[in-house]
Amino acid sequence: MNGAGAAAAAAAAVAKAIKASGAIVRVEPDEFRKLLGHNAQGLVVHAVGGVFSPVHKYLMSYKGLAFYTSARATILLPSTCEIVEAKKIWIPG
Repeated sequence: MNGAGAAAAAAAAVAKAIKASGAIVRVEPDEFRKLLGHNAQGLVVHAVGGVFSPVHKYLMSYKGLAFYTSARATILLPSTCEIVEAKKIWIPG
């Protein structure tokens, strides 16, 4: 497969992943914290990634949308949240 074909295949894979997962809204960590205040009994998925330094990734559903953020520092989650520690969070695109 040539470079253009590989790029087209990669773009198609990302589009398919977005279609399968629904809308994912990327927000800044401060906005994610605000949403946590409205969804304190919600489910939050957390994973730690990064190559040279840790990056904390968070995913939460709220009012039918999935919200995602990443931060260098841990985000303090309400004790009333249900937390799932995941090995990895992958967001298309």
